Amino acid sequence: MVTEKGFHFQTHVIVLVFFLISSSLAPCSSSVAAIPFKQIYAFGDSYTDTGNTRTSTGPTAFNYVSNPPYGITYFHHSTNRYSDGRIVLDFVAEALSLPLSPPYRIPTADRAHGVNFAVAGATAIRHGFFLKNNITFNLVRESLQTQLVWFDKILESKGCRDLKTTPAQCKAIFGDALIWIGEIGANDYTCSLGSTISSDTIRTMALNSLSGFLQVLINKGAKYIVVQGLPPAGCLTYTFSLSSPEDRDEIGCVSTANLRAATHNKLLQIRLDGLRKQNPQAVILYADFYNSHLELVRNPRKYGFKQQFRACCGYGGGQYNFDVFNTCGAPSTGSCSDPPAYLNWDGAHLTEAANRVLADSFLNGTFCSPPFKYLLRRKLEEH
Repeated sequence: MVTEKGFHFQTHVIVLVFFLISSSLAPCSSSVAAIPFKQIYAFGDSYTDTGNTRTSTGPTAFNYVSNPPYGITYFHHSTNRYSDGRIVLDFVAEALSLPLSPPYRIPTADRAHGVNFAVAGATAIRHGFFLKNNITFNLVRESLQTQLVWFDKILESKGCRDLKTTPAQCKAIFGDALIWIGEIGANDYTCSLGSTISSDTIRTMALNSLSGFLQVLINKGAKYIVVQGLPPAGCLTYTFSLSSPEDRDEIGCVSTANLRAATHNKLLQIRLDGLRKQNPQAVILYADFYNSHLELVRNPRKYGFKQQFRACCGYGGGQYNFDVFNTCGAPSTGSCSDPPAYLNWDGAHLTEAANRVLADSFLNGTFCSPPFKYLLRRKLEEH
């Protein structure tokens, strides 16, 4: 079982490992910093959003993120994160001894240590594609391209256009920056359910968008990149309401949804291999969200969880405590008294306790490829 105390110990291992690597590679230097990165720039959707979305702007299916009990476990009030507390990105920042990443839409926030551009409901594919095909279900205007436009504004304000034309300015920004690409693409599949657009088309377009996005970042100077895959959407409570009861696998998850995510992730890893070959100067890691989450579903008690599928915050009670018309934060809903015992927070997103274990599996476990310590070593070697 990974307790909160245990997690704090393990996350500090990141800085300790970096210090030990520093000592082994540069034993005579007293100037080598023990803090591997000075900034985190993050992108993605609701799994990574730290406050760019509010109740009035979020996806319609989960449109109460500014209301209690969101944030109740750690912040004790809503911070517009889709959880009862911290998300994976928060634990990554803490493990790297950095402040929590401020959302881009709060311009007065301190951006000295990075910015978070992730938006709940964001798609990998441009918004216009969905409108052109009359797809509006649970759709928001922001896509990965929107987040790139926002990032460009910050880069341009610091004189960085790309490595070829403004090398000094771009190296100053990216040299000590970790680029964290949270899960992106799940909303593309969800929005298009019931439409005439095939999953194959969505998959190809979403992967093209993400691959192009990554190459643009690398061209600008990004060197240290972590890309999360899709989660096993078939194990999320809301997916049960969108599928036939017969569409279940051996552990109770929706088979077709998980197959769709697994296929996407397999092809994503092929794309990342291609980007590594084209850009050997960049360190690109794949964070296996799918199998890390699946490990918790298969062995919940090993990690201290009692509920695999039931939403802690929701409506209706019963097996899943979920009603798509009364999602967490709505006046009619309530939350459980013990969120750390639950994997699922609101039917689609995870509890702080689950996010803590996922982050540890990426940073210190076996669910990052190459391992995160490889990225730390490369960072030090190029210091």
